[in-house]
Amino acid sequence: MQKMLSYIRRACDDYNMIEEGDRIAVGVSGGKDSVMLLAALAAMRIFYPKKYELVAIILDPQFNGVETDYTPIEKLCAEKGIELVIKRTHIGEIVFEERKEKSPCSLCARMRRGALHDAALEAGCKKLALGHHYNDVVETFLMNLFSEGRIGCFSPVTYLSRKDIYMIRPLIYAPEAEISAAVARLNLPIIKSRCTVDGKTLRQTVKERLAEEEKNAPGVTEKIFGALVRSGIDGWAKK
Repeated sequence: MQKMLSYIRRACDDYNMIEEGDRIAVGVSGGKDSVMLLAALAAMRIFYPKKYELVAIILDPQFNGVETDYTPIEKLCAEKGIELVIKRTHIGEIVFEERKEKSPCSLCARMRRGALHDAALEAGCKKLALGHHYNDVVETFLMNLFSEGRIGCFSPVTYLSRKDIYMIRPLIYAPEAEISAAVARLNLPIIKSRCTVDGKTLRQTVKERLAEEEKNAPGVTEKIFGALVRSGIDGWAKK
């Protein structure tokens, strides 16, 4: 946990993610990244100089019309003293049954983001923490380059003026492999996604391609990440 806390604290300090008295919603899918983020932010409350509150928010897409059992996450939140909100949605039904999307990830992501923003505001939170990690940063940069022909990535901190809410990404310095190892070591509860396209997305393709490049040219992931930070585009310039 100490390594995860060091990554998260550095990100929070570099990009002013947390202010005194913040009430922060954490978007929890049940996957390793969001659960690690939730557990680490809960632990960091003890020593971080700026005091803040946490609210865990789960959106259940109800794939195939079936509710997901989040009991292990409920127990974790109870142990950590974290308020938990579970919203049952019809996102799965809309994306796969009504719209029958051939490329469902984009629509699903937009719907989940909008629902998360609304749920965070309803819970009295003006900040929403998301579980994007170090590898997500590089993969998103490459996805934008390969698919859209543009240079850019999501920002460490994003302000949405339309809803007056900030999205923060405290895991941006944490490599995915280290997150996986920490989750296993800490025996954190993981809820496997029941999405039918899980592991078959463009992101997965880019992930595999980047892994091959890393074998041929070790350190390429770090170089891409460093180039993004040094460029300062999309809010990546450190404060």
